[in-house]
Amino acid sequence: MQTLKRFLSVGLFSYFLFSAITSKAQMAPADVDALVEKTRKTFDVPGIAVAIVKDGKIVYAKGYGVASLATGKKVDENTLFGIASNSKAFTTAAIGILCDEGKLHLDDKVTDYIPEFKLYDPWVTSEFTIRDLLTHRSGLGLGAGDLMDFPDSTDFTMKDVIYNLRYFKPVTSFRSAYAYDNQLYIVAGEVVARVSGMSWEDFIETRIMKPLGMTNSRAAYQRISGNSNYVDAHGTVEGAADGKVHVIPRYVTTHADAAGGIYSSVTDLSKWVIMQMDNGKYGDGKQLFSEEIHKEMWTPQTILPVGAPGPYNVHFGAYGLGWFLNDAKGYKEVSHTGGIDGMVTKVDLIPELKLAIIVLTNQQSGAAFSAIDNQIKDSYLGVTGNDWIKIFSDRVAAGEANADKVTAAVWKQVEARLKNGPKLDNSLYTGTYHDNWLGDVTISEKGGKLWFAVKRSPKLTGELLPYKANALVVKWNIRSTHADAFATFTLDEEGKPTGIKMKPISPATDFSYDFQDLDFRKVN
Repeated sequence: MQTLKRFLSVGLFSYFLFSAITSKAQMAPADVDALVEKTRKTFDVPGIAVAIVKDGKIVYAKGYGVASLATGKKVDENTLFGIASNSKAFTTAAIGILCDEGKLHLDDKVTDYIPEFKLYDPWVTSEFTIRDLLTHRSGLGLGAGDLMDFPDSTDFTMKDVIYNLRYFKPVTSFRSAYAYDNQLYIVAGEVVARVSGMSWEDFIETRIMKPLGMTNSRAAYQRISGNSNYVDAHGTVEGAADGKVHVIPRYVTTHADAAGGIYSSVTDLSKWVIMQMDNGKYGDGKQLFSEEIHKEMWTPQTILPVGAPGPYNVHFGAYGLGWFLNDAKGYKEVSHTGGIDGMVTKVDLIPELKLAIIVLTNQQSGAAFSAIDNQIKDSYLGVTGNDWIKIFSDRVAAGEANADKVTAAVWKQVEARLKNGPKLDNSLYTGTYHDNWLGDVTISEKGGKLWFAVKRSPKLTGELLPYKANALVVKWNIRSTHADAFATFTLDEEGKPTGIKMKPISPATDFSYDFQDLDFRKVN
């Protein structure tokens, strides 16, 4: 009975939305349905939810497919997805609210609020502002320090994150270049907590979600209570015989919610984007944050490189405060994407058209949300002739072919080395190695095999296999990470290992597996 009741309520909701969209949206409901279902099939996505907002109203909101392959439960417009880095705009909104209240300013120094904050360069530490936390221009490398969060088995705390930032050497000069950074958004969340006197999660739920009526959303997965309408994570698993996606372990963090912890639905996020496109206003003229702060959020802070203009005639790209900014067919476009294990999402706004497109998925294919977003956007911008499913499918195929070629060559070499030698002297490599920020890794011999295990991140455990000379590879036990890595041992004059440098094997490995930032030294 409950299932039937839920089906009927969704059906009625969809009927009224379909009636509205026919007169207001450029794409007919049947065309959206066909687009999403074809996308699901093409990219093997179990569940997708889509919303279109136009002129301050939700004109389309619907779920497709299943929330979990394990349960078969259907996705609807209220199903919660992990929105990952789309959480960052909520963090900047929290900072903005505190600015409006006079409790801080964007150009205040971070050390004014977190005295123990310290970067590699003392001068950069002294000059680093709250604005710098939010704009990906720190000088640190792409994804620096993300192994404190990925995979999610780590025992790192907020205190650890703040302390360990001092160990990361910059790869560019301060404020000179863009490099996406999650750890500094985590620090921004701590600023919110220290200034407001409540946790970042409490602040987001009480000061943003509650006023906007985002009644089902939560600032962290652990806060979903009494609501079973949420998705599982899905992804491909290396070695799976069927080659299909499967339910994979959910990403859950204890300290990184400000960078990517929120769970929300397309219905609730529609309320969020309506407020955004009305310069911070909601309800009967209430103001969540000031128009001045909102202007700062959507003003270019860090310039991004732009290639060929492409189908949208793009001439500029930038990062604002929690949002990517560019032009599309003469309109300003404000957007962000998000990705955690088994879930990727996109929120796309064209404010001058009062248009927003929200796509949430429970699989790791960014091509899926991009195809849906672009095809719907084309209908509003009058762009024709693009089959975005085919375009992105071709790109994915080319990218996967290249990544497969690279990894296949490595594993072929490993197989040849195992078969024809020379055989490794396992005892030479065993011991404990230490990295300043990730901590200890132990290399041990069990059953004639070498095993690599990061003490503070149990999911980073795998077999060490010979590759070439003093370079080995780590094959992680958890096969959904797609993050196998080279482990190259530095040797002393007697040929004994003294340290390890690492880097991902596949060019498709997510940048948050920042093995290249590690520098292990043997301690025993």
